[in-house]
Amino acid sequence: MGILENKARARLFYKYLSTVYDQVNPFIWNEEMREDALSLLEFDAEMTVLDLGCGTGFATEGLLDHVEEVYALDQSNHQLEQAYAKFGKRAPPIHFHRGDAERLPFASDTFDVVWSSGSIEYWPNPILALREIRRVLKPGGQVLIVGPNYPDNILAQRLADSIMLFYDEYEADRMFKRAGFENVKHAFLGPSYNPDVAITTIGRAPK
Repeated sequence: MGILENKARARLFYKYLSTVYDQVNPFIWNEEMREDALSLLEFDAEMTVLDLGCGTGFATEGLLDHVEEVYALDQSNHQLEQAYAKFGKRAPPIHFHRGDAERLPFASDTFDVVWSSGSIEYWPNPILALREIRRVLKPGGQVLIVGPNYPDNILAQRLADSIMLFYDEYEADRMFKRAGFENVKHAFLGPSYNPDVAITTIGRAPK
C-alpha cells in the first residue's frame, strides 16, 4: 500500500496541494481528457449524478454540461474550500458533501451515474468503496472511474507502488467484478505527451 493510500496522509497532502491544484491539474488531467471520459457515459438531463472525490470541481463542471444537477463529495476540506470559492457552498445545481468513499452518506439506489476521477488511487480499500458505489447506484446505473495507469517500466512501477494505487486493465477488471459490476470496459486517456497515463473503467450496477 502506498504512503498516500491513507486517509489522514491524503488529507494532509491535499491541504498543501489544494492551493495550486487548479494550476497543476491541466498538465495531468485536462479538458480534452475529461470530455473523452464523459463521452463514454449515456446521459439524460434529469439523471441524478454523484461526483465522488470532486476536489476543486473540475469534473463537476464538465458533468453539468450534461445534467441539471450534481452531488459532489470529497474528504478534503481544503479541496472543497476551493470548490466553494468557484461555485458557492450551498448553491444548486451543485450539492456539496464532505465524506468518505468507503461510507457514502447517501441512501441505496440514489444515483443514475457515479463518476470519480483522480480519487481511487487514494482509497485504502478500493473494492469496499466500489461496493459502496454499487449500493448507491440505481439498478442498471453507470459508474465511471478514472485512475492512474500502471507504468511499464519496472523502476517506475516500484516508485508508483510506494506512493499510491496504480493498476492496469486486468486489475481494474478484477476489482470491478468483485464489487459486483457488469459490462465492465476500459479506455486509456492522457495528454499528448503521455496518452495512456490514465485508465478509465466503466460498468453498470446489476438490474
